[in-house]
Amino acid sequence: MAKTLKRTAAFTALGRALMAGARGGPSLSRRLGAIPRMLKATAKGEYDGGMRLALMAAATAYVISPIDAVPEAFLFVFGLVDDAVAITWLAGTVLSETERFLEWERVTKPAVVR
Repeated sequence: MAKTLKRTAAFTALGRALMAGARGGPSLSRRLGAIPRMLKATAKGEYDGGMRLALMAAATAYVISPIDAVPEAFLFVFGLVDDAVAITWLAGTVLSETERFLEWERVTKPAVVR
């Protein structure tokens, strides 16, 4: 049940994020630009994204891993389903986490006007 809720949340975040740019939310380029800052803030201990970033890195490694080619070779289409699920989860999580980070950044680091 918990896995289903997490998957549903990831798909919902993905759909919401893809539509957000058109409705005034952060654009995809702004979200992608936030990733290096998010990594840096997490490494410094300022942002609490450690476990989520580790899971995103693990999902990325899983998708690009040559070991994952073995199921595709024997199971054909069924071997690709796990990659599709991982990529979809990863996309939804990246979009959700970057939105969360941008909000954290907005609240904790006020803009300096000179």
